[in-house]
Amino acid sequence: MAEPLSQMKLLLKPPPTIPSPVSPSQSQHKPMALSLGTVASSRIFASSSGARLSLRSSSSSPSLLSFSSSLKSLAFSPLSSHFSRHQRRSVINASSSGEFSTVASPKGAASDPEQLKSAREDIKELLKSKFCHPILVRLGWHDAGTYNKNIEEWPQRGGANGSLRFEVELKHAANAGLVNALELIQPIKDKYSGVTYADLFQLASATAIEEAGGPKIPMKYGRVDVSGPNECPEEGRLPDAGPPSPAGHLRDVFYRMGLNDKEIVALSGAHTLGRSRPERSGWGKPETKYTKDGPGAPGGQSWTVQWLKFDNSYFTDIKAKKDEDLLVLPTDAVLFEDPSFKVYAEKYAEDQETFFKDYAEAHAELSNLGAKFDPPEGIVLDDASKQTAPEKFVAAKYSTGKVVTMHNLFHFHYT
Repeated sequence: MAEPLSQMKLLLKPPPTIPSPVSPSQSQHKPMALSLGTVASSRIFASSSGARLSLRSSSSSPSLLSFSSSLKSLAFSPLSSHFSRHQRRSVINASSSGEFSTVASPKGAASDPEQLKSAREDIKELLKSKFCHPILVRLGWHDAGTYNKNIEEWPQRGGANGSLRFEVELKHAANAGLVNALELIQPIKDKYSGVTYADLFQLASATAIEEAGGPKIPMKYGRVDVSGPNECPEEGRLPDAGPPSPAGHLRDVFYRMGLNDKEIVALSGAHTLGRSRPERSGWGKPETKYTKDGPGAPGGQSWTVQWLKFDNSYFTDIKAKKDEDLLVLPTDAVLFEDPSFKVYAEKYAEDQETFFKDYAEAHAELSNLGAKFDPPEGIVLDDASKQTAPEKFVAAKYSTGKVVTMHNLFHFHYT
């Protein structure tokens, strides 16, 4: 939306007046046009296809979104009976403090395969316009990375269950900045009510890797969402970047998820994407020659020169240790210091094909951790024999042009 909104009302109308689906352009610009940093107070209702969202603007009460009827009355209205297995609802609250949360929504079932495919195409368009590959990868990782293999019960075990949409989990220190990722994909969630948050987070993450030139991830879908913030995991399950014992810390965290040394090193290679911003994470330079011009909001320090291209340069650059403008965290350096990690890091620095193979397998495994699938076997979107390679990466496309969103590296602790 080109100009600020002074007042908007979201009107819910009953099923008989269902309009045609919102176009991609509308979904990308209208629902999330207000910045969380400037809105005084707002609520966005992501309804099923059985209710229509319409926006009206007036001149009073600047930057306010309100319901024409209360949530309490909605909860007990006949409309609630129209929510089917693919028609879930959630309320997202934003305030001037930048908080972003969703209140409890009915437990979901399997996502709709056709809506998943359409959502994937919308994610590809979002990536082309916003260059937000790193933060979408990070979103999927942080939702899945809370998994604890020693806890059998769902959702107490954590993992890929959509809990990261709730404010209580977004406030975890490791999730700083992920509200920006939610802002980006919420219009897609609004448009495709038959896709769970848990699936959308993982779909966005895998698509971002593929569209950045990385390997095809063998994904499956059908993840069920948790229903409320009381089902979020406690803070402290995600990795840190500067622990006293980097190798021991990485093993403590990833072994708890059921992953091994090869998978730790392969997944670390995704740091080929993104930047670290010291004002958020405490790590990295304010800007370098590789980040001072963006794309997106300039600044931060990247691990690689072409930090929107997925390749094996993360490993080759750490091994070379020749460029002070490239970031190397303690948990990065240890990959070439620890004897077990070093075997894989050396291999990936020499052989990108092997890295891509191992990374794709590790990413898929991570995305399934802790998830409850409906149907139990999951939903596969692509016939492997018909898969096509993503568009070839062209570096120039990512170093020119005006974009409107900041870029964040995805790793478990940083933005």
